[in-house]
Amino acid sequence: MSNRFVVVDLETTGNSPKKGDRIIQFAAVVVEDGKIVDEFSSLVNPEQQIPVFIEELTGLTDELVEGAPLFSEIAPKVLSMLDGAYFVAHNVLFDLSFLQDELIENGYEGFFGPVLDTVELSRILIPTADSYKLNELALREGLNHERPHQADSDAYVTAELLIRLLKRLLELPRTTLRQLLRFSGGLKSDIALLLDEIVLENESKVEKNPQSLAIHRGIAIKKIEKPHQKYNELIPYPFNDDEKEEYFLKAFPSYEKRMGQFEMMDTVFQSFIEKNHALIEAGTGVGKSIAYLFPAALYAKQEHERVVVSTFTIQLQSQLLAKDIPLLQKMLPFKINTVLLKGRSHYISLAKFEASLKEDDDNYDICLTKMQILVWLTETETGDRDELNLSSGGALFWNKIRNDDLTFFQQKTWNSYDFYLRARKEAENADIIITNHSLLLSDIAAKNTILPTYKYCVIDEAHHFEKAASKHFGDFLDYKDIRILLSQFGQYEQKQLFYKLDKLLKKKNPELEADNLHSFEINQLFQDLTNEMDDFFKIVGLYARKKVKKDSINRITCRLLYDEDSKEWQAAANSGERFYFLLKDVMQYLRDGLELLKLPEITLTAKEKRLLGELSALQKEMEELKDKFKNIILTPPNDFAAWIEVDLRSLQNATRVFSQPVTTAKTMEEQFFAKMDSVILTSATLSVKNSFKYMIDSLGLKNSPIISKQIQSPFQYEEQVQLIIPNDLPEVNSVPLDEYVACITEHIISIAEATKGRMLILFTAYEMLRKTYDLMKESGLLEDYVIIGQGVTSGSRTRLTRNFQRFEKSILLGTNSFWEGIDIPGEDLSCLIIVRLPFSPPNDPLTDAKCELIKQRGGNPFSEYSLPEAIIRFKQGFGRLIRTSQDRGLVVVFDKRLESTSYGKSFLKSIPEVPVKKTNITEIVKFIEDWL
Repeated sequence: MSNRFVVVDLETTGNSPKKGDRIIQFAAVVVEDGKIVDEFSSLVNPEQQIPVFIEELTGLTDELVEGAPLFSEIAPKVLSMLDGAYFVAHNVLFDLSFLQDELIENGYEGFFGPVLDTVELSRILIPTADSYKLNELALREGLNHERPHQADSDAYVTAELLIRLLKRLLELPRTTLRQLLRFSGGLKSDIALLLDEIVLENESKVEKNPQSLAIHRGIAIKKIEKPHQKYNELIPYPFNDDEKEEYFLKAFPSYEKRMGQFEMMDTVFQSFIEKNHALIEAGTGVGKSIAYLFPAALYAKQEHERVVVSTFTIQLQSQLLAKDIPLLQKMLPFKINTVLLKGRSHYISLAKFEASLKEDDDNYDICLTKMQILVWLTETETGDRDELNLSSGGALFWNKIRNDDLTFFQQKTWNSYDFYLRARKEAENADIIITNHSLLLSDIAAKNTILPTYKYCVIDEAHHFEKAASKHFGDFLDYKDIRILLSQFGQYEQKQLFYKLDKLLKKKNPELEADNLHSFEINQLFQDLTNEMDDFFKIVGLYARKKVKKDSINRITCRLLYDEDSKEWQAAANSGERFYFLLKDVMQYLRDGLELLKLPEITLTAKEKRLLGELSALQKEMEELKDKFKNIILTPPNDFAAWIEVDLRSLQNATRVFSQPVTTAKTMEEQFFAKMDSVILTSATLSVKNSFKYMIDSLGLKNSPIISKQIQSPFQYEEQVQLIIPNDLPEVNSVPLDEYVACITEHIISIAEATKGRMLILFTAYEMLRKTYDLMKESGLLEDYVIIGQGVTSGSRTRLTRNFQRFEKSILLGTNSFWEGIDIPGEDLSCLIIVRLPFSPPNDPLTDAKCELIKQRGGNPFSEYSLPEAIIRFKQGFGRLIRTSQDRGLVVVFDKRLESTSYGKSFLKSIPEVPVKKTNITEIVKFIEDWL
């Protein structure tokens, strides 16, 4: 591009120029014709002290800037660079506001040229990025960013990012550029000006759309052309280990035999042939993904049977598709057809999106989201919403354009491009279908199944399957969700769907025009409905507040017992009943209106048909809400447990009511396992004390033909791991929380200094994590360490883990989600601390209900449920440390119950055999230093 872009970055004493914060470093990089042509940077004397946290962030000190020029001395140079250029920055409004204040303060007019924000530009042109922070984007784009939070380094990396973004912009087809231009007027930076120039320049050229794109109804979409490869040679299953090795060597040139992997492959294939279900516990390092994919692929081809592979996490799905399936394909002499299938709402409806592009009255979030999706459609092969990084406003917009089964008004012209229909069609011809537990369970109960017929299934991460089933067969009421749903209908004066429906009805049936009384009644009815919803959630919140008398925490959970005589429950039940019947009345009006508009003699425009589609979708969601109220509040099933979750900081807005079956064993047995020829359930954590009884009972496999097999990890745990139990800590429940936190914090600091960080600390409760994090920070003894706390430090689990790995001396504190699924191999993690044995709290409503059920049938709730569940979680946590055969590390368990109770031995019997040391902290530190 012929334009001149000046990329600016500033370091400052704080966030607000209005409060007197000043610039301490200025940097600018000039970009012309897609190249960096000039650079300038200077420290700036702010004539005030630099705050300590800014020193820590930037490395800039009072001493460094003391002899630096004042801003007034560099201002002429700054202005001459910016003359006639675009002002570019990452979060441009921050840098621009500081610069303007400094310029005006020094008697200059300021900068009034065009501005570009690389955050905004990245959101549009890299719509699938995990994060739009500069260091994250640099990592994604392979840019070297050595000194984050120093202006010269930040400006240079931003300039390199800008060059890539401009290149992407110029490569977009003309039709997409025109569409982007239409929505760019409401953006925060002058992207519209840039787009206008590009579109004008392109008008004089002959359009050559890339061959990889198809243009349909003015929208550019990536063509999906599957390569036509012929792999026709079917092979018999290689029962001989040497034959197996030959196939592995095709994908893994330096493959070393893993007998455990071969054993698992044989078990999977044998189970398919003999039509048995199988429970296979495969230790870390067995290579279980290939161990079930290889026999599944062979069986699918030989028997013309598709195999469904279900995972709990998106991460494992991604790993299977990106890594394991390509390796499997290298091993085999025939083509394996694999498809990822998700629920319909994950996929975009191109007909709805096309219709949304014709609507102009959009806010900032929606305009930006439309631009993101226009770019994404030139790249995506799946149309799956999970690929996109959407704002909260963008996520709401997605609900309007997501695929659904209300297709009677969708334009058939999009069918050949429809991502959901394509995925369904590919699934019909697939050998292996990859999906998740949620969709698999939805499919079990659904009348209109999404998955094609199948009889063979692999459940990976199977230790989650029972909980996923319980969640799926249950339901919940959420105040925010219901408020958003009802707001789509809206009061008449809010001009939402009720207003639009009323107008359309009167237009199509003029006799209704005079009957404004009916509209007034519906409006009043809807007002009563929203008031009743508010009252219901207030009463439910107060019910929970009265039941749980704890003032020290913000979030409370309380089991809902329907047979109580309390006034609070009676008030909640009465309010729920009123809400239910008011909702029925509003829905009757909606149903009557839709039936009238669907009459054969009524003709509708395309816009009116779209409105009818929105109203039908609303009707369906309201029907689901009505059923939820009936099942959770009015006529709850006997074998379900219900509970309330409340955030006391926002009693009404953050209140939810849950209901889940106490056990799913019978349902799973009858609706799933009995209908399948063979289901393979696998995980690294399925057994308790070398027995599968707990899993067999909870999953509903007692009456099924089943093979159960434990395949040990190939790792040498007795040499790679040392387990330590400090004997100088108090029993976890014998002292107040603050005292216990003080004790463990002292130990953590001592151990951290011995291990030089590289430590993951697993908690069972967020409150203890936060208190420990605060005390570690306040101690001042770990100033050289980066301390990252889940829920304290902002970011997703993936981002926190990545940040932990970036720093040499780092400590990561995690709770629930960090006990499994994170992979930190090598020297990045050398010490794992488990603060408490991971028992579910006794006041957890589902735990309470399960224990109650076991008691009723004369069982022991602790040994039959609480202990096995805690052991499986403990095994997951233990498994975070050793990820490869070269890893070495320490596991420190602060909970003395591991050694002082009879059931503690059950935990030790359930993990690989490792040496155990029990001693005081002084000896522990000395031992760690020697051992590492």
